[in-house]
Amino acid sequence: MNVPDNLLYSKEHEWVLIEGNTAKVGITDYAQDSLGDIVFVELPEIGKVIEPMGEVGIIESVKAVSPVYSPVGGKVTDVNTDLEQGPESLNSDPYGNYIFIMELDGEVDRESLLDAAAYAKFIEK
Repeated sequence: MNVPDNLLYSKEHEWVLIEGNTAKVGITDYAQDSLGDIVFVELPEIGKVIEPMGEVGIIESVKAVSPVYSPVGGKVTDVNTDLEQGPESLNSDPYGNYIFIMELDGEVDRESLLDAAAYAKFIEK
């Protein structure tokens, strides 16, 4: 499994890239592999305020429907509308295709997130 070093991860298999006071969020390679062929992504509303680990949408695959959680809290400022027409791009490039971007609401609780080494160990189980 691909686990980039520059990201943080949730135990629910989302990744987050924190840059200043913004965060870009998507699903991990492990998540897309577990889901199988992704056929639909429900995106959050721009302007929606989300608590850390709050549910923001769903991903449907040929095998399952899975909620998407936000590893951090804040307000959604952008969504990847390309996923509406091409949800399968999450399968081919889960780290190149974010789901949403948010403006962070205060400090990030990094203790609740995993670095790449810890996430790689977590998914080995």
